[in-house]
Amino acid sequence: MKKMTPPEDKAIAKNYIELLRQGNFDQIEKDLDPSIKSSDIRETLTKMANLIPVINPESVKVVGTQIMNGPSWRTANITSEYQFSEKWLLINVATQKKNEVSTIVGFNVKPIPDSLERINRFTLKGKGITHYTTLSLIILIPLFTLFTLILCIRTKPIKRKWLWVTFILFGIGKFGMNWTSGQYFIAPVSIQFFSTSAFAPAYGPWTFSVSLPLGAIVFLVVRKRLQKAKELTNGCTGPEQTAAPPGQPDVVSRTK
Repeated sequence: MKKMTPPEDKAIAKNYIELLRQGNFDQIEKDLDPSIKSSDIRETLTKMANLIPVINPESVKVVGTQIMNGPSWRTANITSEYQFSEKWLLINVATQKKNEVSTIVGFNVKPIPDSLERINRFTLKGKGITHYTTLSLIILIPLFTLFTLILCIRTKPIKRKWLWVTFILFGIGKFGMNWTSGQYFIAPVSIQFFSTSAFAPAYGPWTFSVSLPLGAIVFLVVRKRLQKAKELTNGCTGPEQTAAPPGQPDVVSRTK
């Protein structure tokens, strides 16, 4: 995160936070963008400042950085985590530079119960049936896909095998869940390699998602039908040798 955050933008955000802590609201109001100014802005700044303890923080670190550039503008959105003896705060400062004029386009102070690393850590404690179901699918679906893929490669003969392999490798649709909050989403139009994914941004929550392994399911159904058809063909058209009585030539009969 340190490498991702430009030192200049980090210093600007820290300076505005210090102004807020010191109660220097005039300078902050002067630099506010007209889009966020309001009649009660002084009251809002006072409430934000009251959330910050007067003692020095035990630690300060950047936990979120978003830099965007346009033809004649640039925005920097910096989120810092402040640790005090008995309090944790997330303080967000967003600035915009347009036509060589820099303004504040966002300023927010939010108390949190613990550090983001602990809040968003992967744990099974306190999780519900949806969490356990999703975690089980994250493990089982790739195994099912791998089994079907190996079965497809070893199945002979089969036409256009490379198309079947591609179809098996990707899942259709997506069910995703935020592991920390338990919130979930559904994306019907989506594909995933091996029908699963797991992702966690720096200091952010884990997001697990699963897809329907449609290719693997269809292949197993088609393979089973082909095997049945082959068994029926072999059973109905094979020659059958019938033993003749002693002293007479053997007779070969065929069944239809």
